[in-house]
Amino acid sequence: MDRKKILIILIALLTIAFIIMAVLFTREKITSNELIQSFELEKEDLENEYTRFAQQYDELKLTVTNDSLAVLLEKEQIKTQRLLEELRTVKTSNATEIRRLKKELSTLRKVMVSYINQIDSLNRLTKEQKVIIDEVTQRYNVASQQINTLSKEKKSLDEKVTLASQLDATNIWLEPKNRRDRSAKRIKDIVRFDIGFTLVKNITAKTGEKTLYIRIAKPDNDVLTKSSSDTFDYENRTLNYSIKKYIEYDGEEQQVVVYWNVEEFLYAGNYRVDIFADGVLIGSKNFEIS
Repeated sequence: MDRKKILIILIALLTIAFIIMAVLFTREKITSNELIQSFELEKEDLENEYTRFAQQYDELKLTVTNDSLAVLLEKEQIKTQRLLEELRTVKTSNATEIRRLKKELSTLRKVMVSYINQIDSLNRLTKEQKVIIDEVTQRYNVASQQINTLSKEKKSLDEKVTLASQLDATNIWLEPKNRRDRSAKRIKDIVRFDIGFTLVKNITAKTGEKTLYIRIAKPDNDVLTKSSSDTFDYENRTLNYSIKKYIEYDGEEQQVVVYWNVEEFLYAGNYRVDIFADGVLIGSKNFEIS
């Protein structure tokens, strides 16, 4: 076997190894993201459970006439509140701590059941105290509803935070240029569109590399594009783009300018420029070209 064939075989083997490594890396990344989401949900469920336990101790203390039992309930409630504070400070990625606190919750549940049985045993002959237990149950249900309401409010707040962290493109302008790189006065002289805009300062937005998609729509809403494969995802749809621009965003105000070389027939009318980033429409403006 000559050296050329050996070299070809080596290149093929290296290519296969690279593909296998890429597939394994992608699978590992997907698995990691799924684990993080699972830990986030698990932590949120634990917080809700701890909150319910802390509130239920308040309700149980109302049904207790035995001072010793009341002291024990107070200690368990303080322990529950302390563990809840620990859970709130634990990072989502800290699986060991979350598992430990989950085991603690299981122990708390057994203790709670024990106290409920003791209270029921002490009060089962008293009609008045049975009524109180019913009231405790009702208040516990109300507390659970309140927790659910708070969860919905938290979700709404998270959505508002997400909205506030989106980029915003303003001061959008479009200038038709002729072959002399001057402003084109007639539509037949246009050989290029210069498009610019300002990304507003936003300290809540995620920094780093951003991909901007710019769509130039003709009066008939047909989008100027160089290839039908030039697409991006937006609200469960696939849209064509005219220009794709990579930028490094640092949260400060930033000027962006892009260019479109005109290779198609243009006609007078209302043209529209839409700008997208992170799957969101961040700016849009119409321009009359005659």
